[in-house]
Amino acid sequence: MTMKKNTGTGGSPAIPSAPGRRGFLMGSALAATSTLASLCSLSHAAGAGAAASQRMPVIFIGHGSPMNALADNAFTRRLAAWGGELARPSAILSVSAHWLSRGATGVGMQERPKTIHDFGGFPQALFDIEYPAPGHPALARETVGAVKQAAVVGTQQWGLDHGTWTVLKHLYPKADIPVFQLSIDYDQPAAFHYAVGRDLAALRDKGVLVMGSGNVVHNLRATDRGTADGPLASRPWAQSFDDAVKAALAGRDDRALVGYEKLAGASTAVATPDHYFPFLYALGAAGTGERAKTVYEGFQSGTLSMRCIQFG
Repeated sequence: MTMKKNTGTGGSPAIPSAPGRRGFLMGSALAATSTLASLCSLSHAAGAGAAASQRMPVIFIGHGSPMNALADNAFTRRLAAWGGELARPSAILSVSAHWLSRGATGVGMQERPKTIHDFGGFPQALFDIEYPAPGHPALARETVGAVKQAAVVGTQQWGLDHGTWTVLKHLYPKADIPVFQLSIDYDQPAAFHYAVGRDLAALRDKGVLVMGSGNVVHNLRATDRGTADGPLASRPWAQSFDDAVKAALAGRDDRALVGYEKLAGASTAVATPDHYFPFLYALGAAGTGERAKTVYEGFQSGTLSMRCIQFG
């Protein structure tokens, strides 16, 4: 699978990314600070809409291949059922493995975020899919104020990438719930992403469903294509790391999950952390006393963990 790098149009200026890393490129930290000041001057309440009657849960979804958007399998059927089990949110804040920024954290301010087909080499039917959910600029502004770890840049660039829409297509097929994305500052370490997740927890009381979308085990160079979906990995390192994550979640050992490099199989299971970091946002947004509920577990392509989790 090859990825297309989006350089954006309009909004914050772009800066070069590190070789081989994909995703949207944010402007400088100075621009982020300026944007923060201007956005925080806006009313947080304006147009925010009615909040849900209860605190929304936090979810993490192992999204796997974009082809899951077209698939009818155990994973996608579980997503469809899960959507019916969750309380209806006022909006969804997605942290996707496919929006990586450098030097700043971005939040989508679009009224109508575009569906981004950020991949290549797949059937035309996948490129034909649109997920026309509205955005929620007012709650995006709330997010700017909620994150205390660093300045957040509001931007009209990006939209809904495949880490978001391929799973929401099954979770909420009507695309009638507002969705906006938060980028992952790829210059920052794991502890930063967990801390930003903790800041995002405040949005849960405003009816926002915080969703991380990645895979806890993700190494595209070490998949076994053609392997049938199943409960167990095709390689020991993938199984060992997934088991270690599951065990740490059972005990809510957040320290071990943030320090994931020390878990069994980590060097191969998380060869690059782009797909693991969204899990840390979800973990951080979950209260320390909230039990992790396994919604789905299993593997695709032998070594891609499709583990899905709910807190609250």
